[in-house]
Amino acid sequence: MESTLSSSYVNQVEDAPGAIIARLDPRTRLLAALGFVAGLVALNSLEMLAVALAVSFILVRLAALPLHAMSHRLMHVEGFMLMLLVLLPFSVPGHPLFTLGPLIATDEGLLRAVGLVIRINAAVLAIFALLGSLEPVRLGQAMARLGLPWALVHLFLFAVRYVGLFRAEAHRLLESMRARAFVPRSNRHTWRTFGNLAGMMLVRSLERAERVHEAMRCRGYSGRLPLTYSDAFSRVDAAFAALLLLVVLGLVAADRMP
Repeated sequence: MESTLSSSYVNQVEDAPGAIIARLDPRTRLLAALGFVAGLVALNSLEMLAVALAVSFILVRLAALPLHAMSHRLMHVEGFMLMLLVLLPFSVPGHPLFTLGPLIATDEGLLRAVGLVIRINAAVLAIFALLGSLEPVRLGQAMARLGLPWALVHLFLFAVRYVGLFRAEAHRLLESMRARAFVPRSNRHTWRTFGNLAGMMLVRSLERAERVHEAMRCRGYSGRLPLTYSDAFSRVDAAFAALLLLVVLGLVAADRMP
């Protein structure tokens, strides 16, 4: 699944001798990711954002992540970042930096674009380091053990389980359309065909949801999924959480200093 790493990669990271983060309790990793991102949102100065980006790289090193996997996922983010760097300087009013025909780039716009690029990259690296090697089921169960609503936990776990299946179903329907010589064009027939495809996916999704619900009830489902993992907080979790909290609070305090 694209949103999570493969099980072989997860095992590779957890078995790495330097993968300190992989040995932490999933709840610690989830709370650390949320706290670090919240701290990033509170930062304003480029200097503190640059320090936060350095902390993200340290987390990546502590997670012992393969560089090729990290760079591959960052490429999806950098395309959007490039658009910000190009468009935002021309969208924010302020002191003119240079002109491009009728467009005026400003210092404030450039600084805001650079700040957003650093902030988003730091957040992506931190989330990737803390949660990237965590199995989706363990992440969902960590959410439940932290007291999040069961509806949210169920939605996450079912999405993880069935999004690949629905993608395969959509691919199968598209293949059947191509077998019937369907060629997409910009006309009414094409849009009607894609509308029928969306409706068919919705109908089949509802039918599968009913079958899955009936199968779960036959297995004694009572509204909550069983929690099978017995992870527990340790001294390493406490030390890591305290250290990261001090780093985030220090960055926010330094950012607020005149």
